[in-house]
Amino acid sequence: MAQDTIFASSSGRPPAAIAIVRVSGPDASEAIRRLAGSLPKPRQAAFAVLKRSDGAPIDDAVVLWFPGPASATGEDIAEFQVHGGRAVLAALLGELARIEGLRPAEPGEFTRRAFENGKLGLTEAEGLDDLIHADTDIQRRHALRQMKGLLGRRAENWRQRIIAASALVEVGIDFSDEGDVPDDLLAPAMQDVAALADEIRQVLAASAHGERLRDGLVVAIAGAPNVGKSTLLNRIAQREAAIVSPFAGTTRDVIEVHLDLGGYPVVLLDTAGIREAVDPVEQEGVRRARGRAEEADLVLWVSDATEGGADQPPDFSAFVWQVWNKVDVAPARGGVAAAPSFVISAGTGQGVDDLIGAIGQFAADYFSSVETGLVTRLRQRKLLEEAVVALDRAASGSARGEELVAEELRLAATALGRLLGRVDVEDILDAIFRDFCIGK
Repeated sequence: MAQDTIFASSSGRPPAAIAIVRVSGPDASEAIRRLAGSLPKPRQAAFAVLKRSDGAPIDDAVVLWFPGPASATGEDIAEFQVHGGRAVLAALLGELARIEGLRPAEPGEFTRRAFENGKLGLTEAEGLDDLIHADTDIQRRHALRQMKGLLGRRAENWRQRIIAASALVEVGIDFSDEGDVPDDLLAPAMQDVAALADEIRQVLAASAHGERLRDGLVVAIAGAPNVGKSTLLNRIAQREAAIVSPFAGTTRDVIEVHLDLGGYPVVLLDTAGIREAVDPVEQEGVRRARGRAEEADLVLWVSDATEGGADQPPDFSAFVWQVWNKVDVAPARGGVAAAPSFVISAGTGQGVDDLIGAIGQFAADYFSSVETGLVTRLRQRKLLEEAVVALDRAASGSARGEELVAEELRLAATALGRLLGRVDVEDILDAIFRDFCIGK
């Protein structure tokens, strides 16, 4: 399949003003000749009338020709820019499918070929995937930096330093009897290894919130039944995302709404009312509500202002804010002293803007370290942790012999190699590229 020539629409869903169709592979030049008559000059736009095999015109087009390896995928690439009508696009794709050796591209296949031909590393490909799926400005900025090599360059530098330290250790093992080889090469190597382990540890610590950036800060709306949780969700989301009913226990499952608050991604959860339930379905809803609230970054514990006494939330590990609702009916009574408190009416909107502003500020503070963070995926963090563990073992294992130190350094270099996509990554490539859209 790597030798196939692939094609796909690389622009948005028709109809549109312009549609872009790309072809990549050894028969890309033949596609241009068959459709446009002749090859244009490399990397220069040329006007052509695209024609079918029977001579009937398809559309006026701008045609570009990018000979490999100086192209996005490292292969020969043809690009056709046509009018973005459905019929035009269908006719062009249909004609490409009739050319022997061409086939439609799989999701992410263009980017995968760029990776396999050395045009970008695996972390850069992951950054491109994040950029495609970015919903907020901070997600876009960070994904763009990752695509430009934010993590990849640092990881390659770490890998080269490990290789250099390993070379010093290997020289001591293999050529210890040579007269021009210094007696103690292990000490300077171990100093650099220890410093490198600390450097990667600092990156891991600074990037604690980076993984959350891809999915969004999780804010759970929790509380007893019928206190207005679903109404509050709808008010913040500005749409009817959840069913609102005067009957307790209406919400049985967790409802998610994705928001952009000041450029920061936030996932708002409406959970079932937390109480001792008898109905098995409601019991499952309460169990899920507790679980999702426990995993959230922030819990809005909603209480009914018309009821007396303090409404004490469960002991969640997340930050908990007390929200007194229905103050348009009665003033808020005593609250939870230890938590930030908000007085609102989800029905009329009173005080909700202040609550939304506070959530946005919480998200800004939460993601404040992400701009300098390097790690955005679990895969990246796990491999960096593996490298640190191996480096620590190498730094503390010099007394056990240089051979064991050399093996630990090899394991650390291998972990970074897998991070960059240099070694042993076939098992994860499909998982990464299947999330790309077709034509990318």
